[in-house]
Amino acid sequence: MSSTNRLATYAKRLSKYPKSVLSWAVGHAVPLVGTAGIHFEKLTENEVILYLKNRRKTGNHIGQIHAAAMILPAETATGIIVGMNVPDDCLPLIKSIKSDFVRRSQVAMRAVATLTPEQQEKIRNTHKGELYVPVNVTDESGEQPVVCEMLWAWIPKKK
Repeated sequence: MSSTNRLATYAKRLSKYPKSVLSWAVGHAVPLVGTAGIHFEKLTENEVILYLKNRRKTGNHIGQIHAAAMILPAETATGIIVGMNVPDDCLPLIKSIKSDFVRRSQVAMRAVATLTPEQQEKIRNTHKGELYVPVNVTDESGEQPVVCEMLWAWIPKKK
């Protein structure tokens, strides 16, 4: 399934370069992503994989990733995957974030957001809507320290 979405087209062009270029480009466009140091492993219209290292800038008082920073990879991965599928005349907006912290994190965090073909079709062919975007956030132990539920909406851009 191909897309005329500008973000998806841009990501495809950047896929020819080292992942560090992609991470820099997204971090430049979204300053918090750059400040946090999120790195992208995969960026396609149906799957986004990224990780966040445990760094001082994202840390808490006990040497782990801060609770708010633990949500950032989930929000970023789901937001980008929605952004790569919305029509260019629509604006993606986070509507709701639900997060349950189930255990202490172990070093780096990885977020994997996916969309089914049916979800992609809904986003691409409806100028206003919302859906829950699946995301799995794990740490270096392979366990989920935080379970997130992200509700994204998209609306037409104002003329």
